[in-house]
Parts: sequence; structure tokens; C-alpha cells
Amino acid sequence: MAKRTGLGKGLGAIFGEDVVENQPNNGSENVSRETLEKTEIHTQEKEKGKEYQIKLSLIEPNSGQPRKDFNSELIQELADSIKKYGVLQPLLVQKKDEHYEIIAGERRWRAAKEAGLKEVPVVIREYTKQQSMEIALIENVQREDLNPIEEAMAYQQLMQEFELTQEEIAERVSKSRVTITNSMRLLKLDKRVQEMLIQGLITGGHARALLALEDGEQQYQISLKIVSEKLSVREVEKLVKALGKPKKNTKEKEAEEEKDLSFIFRDLEERMKQAMGTKVVINKRDRNKGKIEIEYYSKAELERIVELIESIH
Repeated sequence: MAKRTGLGKGLGAIFGEDVVENQPNNGSENVSRETLEKTEIHTQEKEKGKEYQIKLSLIEPNSGQPRKDFNSELIQELADSIKKYGVLQPLLVQKKDEHYEIIAGERRWRAAKEAGLKEVPVVIREYTKQQSMEIALIENVQREDLNPIEEAMAYQQLMQEFELTQEEIAERVSKSRVTITNSMRLLKLDKRVQEMLIQGLITGGHARALLALEDGEQQYQISLKIVSEKLSVREVEKLVKALGKPKKNTKEKEAEEEKDLSFIFRDLEERMKQAMGTKVVINKRDRNKGKIEIEYYSKAELERIVELIESIH
């Protein structure tokens, strides 16, 4: 390797020592391909939309990326595909300080690193922070890459940071306002339940059923029951509905029991009337005591009733 000169040190100060290489034959300092690429891109950035090949070392993830959980197995599958066919769709990036920030394509970037690539195709754009987040969110939502909590948190961030309404968010991600509302309601769940949803231990249907319970501990305990007993969404809905019923006070319970007893006694009276062929009335004193009145309208009818009772063994 040729000896570096003072000019080389100056370039190293600007771009980093690792990007300064040998001198060219014309006597001027030679720079690495990475430095030339950076310089070329910097001078041509007005041509937005043009596809470039940029080194992975110059690309960094977007800190505002709504997706936080990347499945390692799926990344490896994509990496295997990239080894065979390359990165088929360029990453969308924007210039930020001395590097390029990913707007869309972090999964491809991670898989390209896993595949051992040194550079990837990119398209350079300029976006505001809000636009960057919206694009990242739209890409992930359309591909269903986000778990329910990540998606809900992204909607919440758009509302809080950029004062977007649910209607505006719905329009941007091509979903209904009700879908956005139901998604954000998941953030009301107990944090432990949210984590179970992220891990896929419970489904979105289970989670929405649990929202009927305001108590976080109840939500968590039922979530554990869902996992251990493999409860369906319908079973959870029934369980939550039962827990949500208000407890009756003592007077209400007694009145309801009294109503049930009256129905039982009327049924018994009717059954005895059918058996004896005459009117029978049950007069109860309390829950366990009372008397039975059997009416008769002649001596002959009385004798018939007595014979009927005597025949009972």
C-alpha cells in the first residue's frame, strides 16, 4: 500500500481513516471506492429518485421506525433469498448528517447484512419527520409486519406528535377509522397482557375481548387462563361477560329466590291437581314448612280422594 500524504489525512478527517486508500498515478491522493461513492452521491443528490449502490456501513436504521420486533428466522429466510437473487427492491433512504437513514426497507437492510453484502441499492428522498414515519408505518401495515401493539403505538405517536386525527390516519394507511380506534384501544390493556399479545401468546381477538374488563389484574389472570386452557375468543367473551355482571345485594337475591319458589309451587299444585282431579293449594309458611289444601265438593268425592291417598304406597 502506498504511503499516505497530508492530503490523505485531511480526507481521513472528513470521511474517516478507514475510507482513505492509495494515491493515484497522477500524483493526487487516491481515495477509496466508498469515499468516491459518497462524493458522487453528494454531488448528484439533486437527482432524487435515481437508484444508487451504497455501502451498508453508510446506512443506519430510522430511530422512528414503528417496528421494533424483527423475527430472526424470517430475516434469515430473506437473507438466503438475497444470497441467490440479490436485493430485488431498493431501500428508501434520506441523507442525515454523514450517513443515510432508512425510511423503508430495514428488514431488507438487516437481511443484506446477514447475507454478507457490502452494498445495497437505494433510492434517496427528502422527507419531514412526519412523512418518514408515515411511510414507514404504511409499508409495515400493508405488509402486516407490525404486531398489534407496535401498530397501535405508531398510530398514537402520529396523533400525539403531529396532531393527526384518527380520520386522517385512517386515510393515510387505507384503513377505516373504526379499525384505527380499535387498534389504539389495545394500549389500555395491562402491560403484561400487551407483552403476551406481542409474543403471540394471545390473539388480537382475545385482547379485544379483555378490554371489557377495566381491572388490569383481571385482564392478566384471564390471559394466563387463555394460554393454559387454550380458550377460544368466544369462551373468553363469555367469561368476561360473567365477570362483568354486577353482584346482586341480599334483598335482590331473596326476591329472585322467592320468585323461583313461587314458580316451583305453582308447578307442584298443577301436578297434584292433575293427579287428584280436584283443586290443590300449597300454603307455605317459610322455605321448609307449609300445608296442602285439597278441596272436595261431595261425600263421594271425599271418599274417592281418601281411597286415592290410601292407594299410594
